[in-house]
Amino acid sequence: MKYLHTMVRVADLDASLRFYCDALGLKELSRKDFPQGRYTLVFLAAPGDESAQVELTHNWDPEAYAGGRNFGHLAYAVDDIYAACERLQRHGVTINRPPRDGHMAFVRSPDQISIELLQRGGPLPPAEPWTSMSNTGNW
Repeated sequence: MKYLHTMVRVADLDASLRFYCDALGLKELSRKDFPQGRYTLVFLAAPGDESAQVELTHNWDPEAYAGGRNFGHLAYAVDDIYAACERLQRHGVTINRPPRDGHMAFVRSPDQISIELLQRGGPLPPAEPWTSMSNTGNW
């Protein structure tokens, strides 16, 4: 058995790609439109690790998606959790659970999918502004 991907339905493909690619740092691997089914599939992965993919499914006809928190979360190891959170903030992303411990943070996609960021290796030493930052919303 081999893990292939996780599928996430997205309401606004452009906003989702700005979040997952520009802010989070994933790379687009492939994209395919299915006009007869009226949807687009976009496969993403972390640079250098195409074995763990995220499939963004965008249905062309408007549809409201609820229950993002019921999904759980996607998790990514990062080389520098503070730098990753700073990059996300520069892209206007709220850090819902700041990396106060130098190890773990949570953010949410435009569709409210929870994303966990984990420091690769051991935790970084606690640093401001993160140690003083409170949680925001649900994560």
